[in-house]
Amino acid sequence: MITLEINGISHHLDVDPNTPLLWVIRDSIGLTGTKYGCGQGLCGACTVHFNDQPIRSCVTPLSAVAGGTITTIEGLNSKEGQAVQAAWEKLEVAQCGYCQSGQIMTASGLLQNNATPDDETITAGMTGNICRCATYHRVHSAVKEAANTLAGKATVEETA
Repeated sequence: MITLEINGISHHLDVDPNTPLLWVIRDSIGLTGTKYGCGQGLCGACTVHFNDQPIRSCVTPLSAVAGGTITTIEGLNSKEGQAVQAAWEKLEVAQCGYCQSGQIMTASGLLQNNATPDDETITAGMTGNICRCATYHRVHSAVKEAANTLAGKATVEETA
């Protein structure tokens, strides 16, 4: 039996400790916002937070996170997460939407670690999150928008 806290709820799971966290989140817990993309930790669609840090759940065995705190897109309610989600909606970032939960989880983790990232930091921090629709420019703009919101700065639209 493995105990795992996901989105503030404690789960006692009778699952093989080598099972990837992604499958526990989706199949055992029933939270489907975290997506399967590549299965190799390369695309970012499966990104969740483990103890407030972004990780790739498709390559993380359950045993590596037992006893820790997991946050999925469904439970993301930090100030950074809320700012990122608001920016995503405002700037209409999503196209097909498949990668968006992973992108949002990565962006909110980036802003938790650096509330005022410059362009290079945003680009580096979001590298490895693949978007088949190529909305990278909108993703970058949304991360910048969220950082400005957190800093209390006016956005480009508000100053124009």
